[in-house]
Amino acid sequence: MRKGYLTGPVLGALWLCVMATTVAVAMSFATGAAFRPQIGLCLIWGAVGGLIYVRFAAPHAVARLMISALMALAMMTVWGPIVTGADMALSAVVVAMAALAAGLHFGLAAILHDTPFGALTRHEYEAAVIRFLTGFGYIFFTAIVLIPFYVMVMTSLKSQQALLQNPLDFSIEISKGTELFRSYVELFRDFNFGTYLWTSFYVSVLTVFITLAFSVPGAYAVARFRFKGQKAFSRSILLIYMVPMIVLALPIYIAFSMTGLRNSILGIVLIYPVTTIPVALYMLQGYFRGLPTEVEEAGLMDGLSRLAVIWKITLPLSLPALASVSLYVFMIAWNEFLLAFMLLDDPSKFTLTRGVAMLNSSEIPRQHLMAGAVIATVPIMVLFLGLERFMTKGLTAGSVKG
Repeated sequence: MRKGYLTGPVLGALWLCVMATTVAVAMSFATGAAFRPQIGLCLIWGAVGGLIYVRFAAPHAVARLMISALMALAMMTVWGPIVTGADMALSAVVVAMAALAAGLHFGLAAILHDTPFGALTRHEYEAAVIRFLTGFGYIFFTAIVLIPFYVMVMTSLKSQQALLQNPLDFSIEISKGTELFRSYVELFRDFNFGTYLWTSFYVSVLTVFITLAFSVPGAYAVARFRFKGQKAFSRSILLIYMVPMIVLALPIYIAFSMTGLRNSILGIVLIYPVTTIPVALYMLQGYFRGLPTEVEEAGLMDGLSRLAVIWKITLPLSLPALASVSLYVFMIAWNEFLLAFMLLDDPSKFTLTRGVAMLNSSEIPRQHLMAGAVIATVPIMVLFLGLERFMTKGLTAGSVKG
């Protein structure tokens, strides 16, 4: 395989299979029409393309573009890498052709960059394979994330009549304008989703504050103090988190029913930190161990108490870690479902996830369930994407001691 005239065709064949499948799936979801990859022909066309891309270097871009355009044009016949229905709109076919040609050209140009036609060194061979796997990984994992989200969003924008006519048609009519958001309006107007949003928000915020109030001193004590059983306690922090919550469901239900905490927001606020404190303790103790002890010792020598050192020195230095832990705890509390489903029966006290579960009924249109799922997903997604760099910085800040 460590020959350019072998590596090129193999990677080209595999890459065209990836691109043809991606384009076919994307166009099928976008138009509701039938696009189907032909794997056998993809392997043949891709092998030819890979051979040309290693035979002709980057300066010979004309030959490369010609083979990409030829494969795309073959879609108009039964010999193309993607076949379409007989009544397919020409505009959809043109878009699919352009997407396939662009994906093939830029993909092979990157994968087979500086790959000679003859013998390859181990570095050249491995680099080409890694570039192919990287591109495949990006496409595969992006599809895993985007396809369910796309289906969820498009279904929420459909009418009941359109869903009954063709449940697999995920295209929408932009001409309907604001009528597309009818399901969202009905959720807030008829199903009290505004209250669910507010309840989930302040329950999650309270969970963050309670978690930090217990985990910060606990993690600091484990990281800084020496006491009997300290190492065993440090290693066993996550044991509580590793116990499946479903195992504790029945005892929690019985205890909360006996104490009158079931079906109350107070009960939810008290039980959520039980699931988040172990994670916060584990994350913060690693960060505190990475902080230089000399800074705290200097504060103690200046006359500060231990609590003053924590408040004035340790916590300001730990802001990145505290921010990442807070975001992580907020997401856990926002997405929690099992405890809310088990403990809450009063619709006026539902969290957002409990409210979405209520929509999973044969009496409620499917687009309302999808709209509720979008409402529950988008805020936390925006929050994570907006603060992701701070979360990453906080998680890695304590990885190097000092």
